Amino acid sequence: MTEAPASAHALPADAVAAAPARDLFSKFDPLIAERQALLDSGVRDPFAIVMEAVKSPTEAVIKGKETILLGTYNYMGMTFDADVIAAGKAALDQFGSGTNGSRMLNGTFRDHVDAEDALKQFYGADHAMVFSTGYQANLGIISTIAAKGEYIILDADSHASIYDGCALGNAEIVRFRHNSVDDLDKRLGRLPDGVGKLVVLEGVYSMLGDIAPLREMVEVAKKHGAMVLVDEAHSMGFFGEHGRGVYEDVGLELGRDVDFVIGTFSKSVGTVGGFCVSNHPKFEVMRLACRPYIFTASLPPSVVATAATSIRKLMTAHDKRTRLWDNSRTLHRGLTDMGFELGTDSPQSAIIAVILKDQQQAVVMWQALLEAGLYVNMARPPATPSGVFLLRCSLCAEHSPEQIAAILTMFAAAGRAAGVLA
Repeated sequence: MTEAPASAHALPADAVAAAPARDLFSKFDPLIAERQALLDSGVRDPFAIVMEAVKSPTEAVIKGKETILLGTYNYMGMTFDADVIAAGKAALDQFGSGTNGSRMLNGTFRDHVDAEDALKQFYGADHAMVFSTGYQANLGIISTIAAKGEYIILDADSHASIYDGCALGNAEIVRFRHNSVDDLDKRLGRLPDGVGKLVVLEGVYSMLGDIAPLREMVEVAKKHGAMVLVDEAHSMGFFGEHGRGVYEDVGLELGRDVDFVIGTFSKSVGTVGGFCVSNHPKFEVMRLACRPYIFTASLPPSVVATAATSIRKLMTAHDKRTRLWDNSRTLHRGLTDMGFELGTDSPQSAIIAVILKDQQQAVVMWQALLEAGLYVNMARPPATPSGVFLLRCSLCAEHSPEQIAAILTMFAAAGRAAGVLA
């Protein structure tokens, strides 16, 4: 019996042993070098801040210093609400620290159902589906709803979770210019009739704090036979009569105008988790088809218990909404009067972005604010639209007038130190 010939492509044993391994981290070398250069300049790492203690929705201790928080998404200040904390403690005592399973198996507890019921009440919705994060809500719904041969049409400045939902699915992706109704109309008009189309919009865009022209965009989407999903993560709680978001604020309705609303618990609700609400009669099938819902652990009972309590309290949080908008107007006006370039001409949301010319200016000013006792977010490309550098301020209903005045004083000093202001 003859032996099979050795492969012509086989390498000698010593050659295989000597072949150098390709370092999969090599592609990150430019980013590593950029971060090291930043640290070598004496600046603290803006993306590695540790909260040593949190004293209230607006105050924390950072490196031993009491600091005003202007860089969280705690818009309605619910993280320290007494009823919310009590609900979490009670669920922790009754159900323990975790679920140890997915929602499809053993991971649905009483409080998961209660949180979904609270969402249905809040939005006047027939269906609500809770995810472990807001990121997973977008990842799951978008990747599952639109399939191969169908289309997702999204704003070019959409959040990373929306883009990642598109990447996970098999639909064709079409982008239109940020907040351009005409470009949305043009691109929808080029698509074939008789195929599934999903237009994905955001009520408030998280980097600049600008809002979408939702009424006009929904009208265009419906004209072309598209379904509409609106991410209201940064508007829930304080836009609209019931706090449902920008879509409610401009007179649109779930079911009639908007097919799906995505949201998160990690902002106005004050805990963690994500959700989708809808009035579509077939929506419940998503629990059987949506992989980021099926194949991940469900939220701890204490987390969804706090969410349910917070959501129900947000239904009547009219005073908080008023204070939040007062804070937004006061800070926007003060920064504008100082001469800062802002992301919007008027206060459109609870986010106010201070635009800076480059990374050095942004870092110097961020550091000066932190040393003065104010924490804001520094944002840079690729997270920011059009490659801009900015300091993002996120206001809270619990910021006091005295804190807003102190914030403006610190911005004036930091602006001069960074050469932004004369």
